Amino acid sequence: MRRVLAALLLAGWPAGLQAQEAPPPPFVASLPDAATGVPGTWDLSRDGSTRRCVMTLTAESGEAGRRLFFPAGCRKALPVLNGIAGWLFTDGAMRLVDRNLRPVLMFARRPDQRSLLASSEGGETYSLVPLQIQAMRPPEPPSAEPAETAPSAAGGTAAAPPQEPGPAPGVYALDRYRDQDVCRLSLAPGDGSAAPVHILDGCRDSGLAIFDPVTWRYASGRLTLVARRGHVVNLVPIGEDKWRRDPETGTTFQLRKIEGP
Repeated sequence: MRRVLAALLLAGWPAGLQAQEAPPPPFVASLPDAATGVPGTWDLSRDGSTRRCVMTLTAESGEAGRRLFFPAGCRKALPVLNGIAGWLFTDGAMRLVDRNLRPVLMFARRPDQRSLLASSEGGETYSLVPLQIQAMRPPEPPSAEPAETAPSAAGGTAAAPPQEPGPAPGVYALDRYRDQDVCRLSLAPGDGSAAPVHILDGCRDSGLAIFDPVTWRYASGRLTLVARRGHVVNLVPIGEDKWRRDPETGTTFQLRKIEGP
């Protein structure tokens, strides 16, 4: 009998007696499956650099597929755009094409299914991340359910471990790769469900300004920024008062707290 008890202590309790970990948050599809889901704003960036451009892909037909628009400064930041005249969505894939409809950047889905990746003829790689497009939908609000219980060694029930504390309200700086503090957000205190977010004056990040977050919430270890139109950006902790976009694709997106409430 003593040997049996010793073996149990060394091996741990049987799997059925262990507290179950909370399931990961449900995946929210953000990439289009058809051309009708493409129109909206996208963030195009060259991997491994600070070069990026926020572009608008429209549903209007043009001389080279569907029309797209971007600021004039994007041609200098990303010279590959000089040869792009429109976009196509064929065979389930996104393509940025030239005036003769030849693909300049042919995008494929990354394994995480949350962003697109393409390589140029020169060997450079580019990420295309949706900001506000027709294919994106806000996640369902979490339902209020009583805390789950796990069986205890004594045969009774034990309360599930409490959730780790989320981000503290205050002012957060947005860091992009080597560009630090390009924008500041004020996360207001909330009631546990959703709380206001405000972009402070002097924001130099066009992507965040277009995304336009209005509320934030915290659940299952994730900080979620919710845009005015319902789109979301999820972030995970990377240290004390620091959060990064999840998945970590395209240009760096990190928040760090710099002031209290």
